[in-house]
Amino acid sequence: MAPMQTHVHRRFVHVAVHSIRYSMAMLMSRSIIDFGTPLASAPLPPRSRERFAPRAVTDTQGEQVTVHDGRLLRLRPIEATDVAALQRCFTRLSPEDIRRRFLHAMAELPGPMARRLCQIDPAQETALALLDDSVHPAEIRGVGRVFVDEASDSAEFSVLVEQSWSRLGLGGLLLRRLVDDCCRRGLAELWGYVLLENQPMLDLCRELGFERHLLPGEPGTTRISLRLQQ
Repeated sequence: MAPMQTHVHRRFVHVAVHSIRYSMAMLMSRSIIDFGTPLASAPLPPRSRERFAPRAVTDTQGEQVTVHDGRLLRLRPIEATDVAALQRCFTRLSPEDIRRRFLHAMAELPGPMARRLCQIDPAQETALALLDDSVHPAEIRGVGRVFVDEASDSAEFSVLVEQSWSRLGLGGLLLRRLVDDCCRRGLAELWGYVLLENQPMLDLCRELGFERHLLPGEPGTTRISLRLQQ
């Protein structure tokens, strides 16, 4: 979702300084996104694929999410202690995943970047993690985040779902939660950058009502945006 090497750092640094065009935020945006319906309480449009929705029940530890194959995850805000789990999540991405998300190779997620991604400013950011507690230590299987731009009354989003957990409705669940968060903040728009080759992401966003806007001079990349009802 960043078209050329010269724009990589400017775009990715948004997680830290108002642009997800910096490396890790692009990682979050360019995940393998599924298009299963996330929840009965927040359904995607009927065109969603024929999959059971993950069921979420809120408790003191966050939302317990049950996918249709019976596996359990826990959805909660990301924490400062998630640094190592976030780095391990990065190592499970394939080279193709990284190419689609970064347009260049990254062998690891550096510690300073991982710490920044886990130590957010709640006034400007929301970051949600899907935790797998069936293993020890617990692993992050998905992340969704937004960074608020108060000047434009909007937020830029990013979503990541680990490939082995894709096609289960989890990408839709995360994106819906981000939409809800932006509505609670009273923002007017949610937007992000997507590679044109990332068809699953484009399909999901179209189902949610996002519009596509081609970027002049940046072939292969589109800006998608959703106007939020006030």
